[in-house]
Amino acid sequence: MKSDKLKSLRHTAEHVLMQAMDELFPGKIIKAMGPATDHGFYFDFETTNDFKISELDFEAIEKKMQTIIDQNIPLTKKKITPQQAKKIFKQNPYKLEWIKEAEDRGDPLTVYYTGTFVDLCSGPHVKSTGEIKAFKLLSVAGAYWRGSEKNKMLTRIYGTAFENQKELTTYIHNLEEAKKRDHRKLGKSLDLFSFSDLVGSGLPLYSPKGALLRRLVNQHVEEVQSSQEYLQVWTPQIAKAELFKTSGHYDKYKGDMFRVVSNYSDEEFFLKPMNCPQHTQIYASQPRSYKDLPLRYTDFAMLYRDEKPGELSGLARVRSFSQDDCHVFCRLDQVDQEVDTMLTMTKEIMATYGFKYRYRLSTRDKSQPEKYIGDPKTWDKVEKWAEKIMKRNHIDYYDSPGEAAFYAPKMDLMATDALGREWQLSTVQIDLFAPERFKLTYTDSDGQEKRPVMLHRAIIGSPERFLMILIEHFAGAFPIWLSPVQVAILPISEKFITQAEKIYKKLTDQGIRVELDTSNESLGKKIRNAETQKTPYMLILGQKEIDQDLVSIRQRGQKDLGQMTLALFSAKIQQEITDKLIF
Repeated sequence: MKSDKLKSLRHTAEHVLMQAMDELFPGKIIKAMGPATDHGFYFDFETTNDFKISELDFEAIEKKMQTIIDQNIPLTKKKITPQQAKKIFKQNPYKLEWIKEAEDRGDPLTVYYTGTFVDLCSGPHVKSTGEIKAFKLLSVAGAYWRGSEKNKMLTRIYGTAFENQKELTTYIHNLEEAKKRDHRKLGKSLDLFSFSDLVGSGLPLYSPKGALLRRLVNQHVEEVQSSQEYLQVWTPQIAKAELFKTSGHYDKYKGDMFRVVSNYSDEEFFLKPMNCPQHTQIYASQPRSYKDLPLRYTDFAMLYRDEKPGELSGLARVRSFSQDDCHVFCRLDQVDQEVDTMLTMTKEIMATYGFKYRYRLSTRDKSQPEKYIGDPKTWDKVEKWAEKIMKRNHIDYYDSPGEAAFYAPKMDLMATDALGREWQLSTVQIDLFAPERFKLTYTDSDGQEKRPVMLHRAIIGSPERFLMILIEHFAGAFPIWLSPVQVAILPISEKFITQAEKIYKKLTDQGIRVELDTSNESLGKKIRNAETQKTPYMLILGQKEIDQDLVSIRQRGQKDLGQMTLALFSAKIQQEITDKLIF
């Protein structure tokens, strides 16, 4: 959320939407709930007697909302008892469910009035409806009540609001641009990945170009981290339940893990949702000395999580994925240096992709201690430690209580893409609890057994999600080092194919990824096809080029670079590939 004011503004806009719907469609909807979000707000409701609402109704709804805004109605907050709340909302099963839960927890209840319209809400809101200066309804979709497929399907209206029209206009423009950059559409048109109902939802299948792209991204991480003496390991994709019971994942995430059944034993297995528990067992497999530390294990093994079908979305949310995972086992006195190295590697890799970023210090929600394992005093120590590390490295960060992992606070990198959207990529975590739970030890210089510290680190995070971000960030026009096809050779006609094949061989022999278009299409059509495939360079070959022993070069985006020798062109792009240039 950009600011508390914006959150209050959007929450109020959602309240106005609810009031407008109530006035426009009396008796036809049952109000459920609607929060403010990082990008706007939404409102869930049930319709009655086959009544339906579509985007065709938005004009009338927005008009009614504007009327309520123009009236500049004050928002009045009032504390009420559960009994009073039940009386006000006695016809609304959704509100009654919220009231019952709040009553059981002993939480206070409040309602907000705009004139005679009232809704159960904890706020915050702005002082009056007139403070809403720019808003727009965006879309309508189905949504299960409270996100569970076991509950009734409701209708959800999405909208957004900003403090001025300029910000709203920019946001709407970016939304339209995002549609053009949608990784699901580009993934299909560029033949990168697909999904199959026979394989299962949330299980991506990578075509050769997509598999290459994924491999290049992982290789880049491996090149950087192997130079810092990080050692790659490989671990099974299943493990016994006892492993996850020891780590704490079983109690916290059992409902999101795939259970595996054996035909030959009664042992309980799960597809692993993370690598860290298995890495503890590699550490535990040998006696360790203080001289052995730090041990740095990296792992690209596949992971699996049983995501809800309604939450699956292209590569953004999948059921099978990997991570550029790393776990470092070290002494207490080595933590600072190891974390500094992680942050430096992350900075180098982010610069390669041209991402701007800031950090989020994700700490625990102290009001919900049951969500976390371990001693609160240890949490206090590690949270202060992480803050000190961020400050020492002169890192721009903001606090985010409640975003910590259940076992450790996180230093999360939030990257901004070409459309100004923010994504969490890298993370670094100082974990003092896993070594204790798994009873990991090393023999120190004084001959005494001590606990190591376990550091968790990912730089790009999940390659699946990272590819989604890259596809949309670059709109499919990847930097040359990442492009599945780096050069397209376009002979003007069939009689130049033999010479084009010789050029193809020379370039491929030098490790350049080349595609030769031998179709009977016109040169203009061949150029358009190469542009559609986002190919960085096109070599045009005709009689003039052959007579002069040159190639005519066209750069992606209709830029004509003129003619040069093949050797000069080859040297030029090889340098761009080596330098990992972004253009």
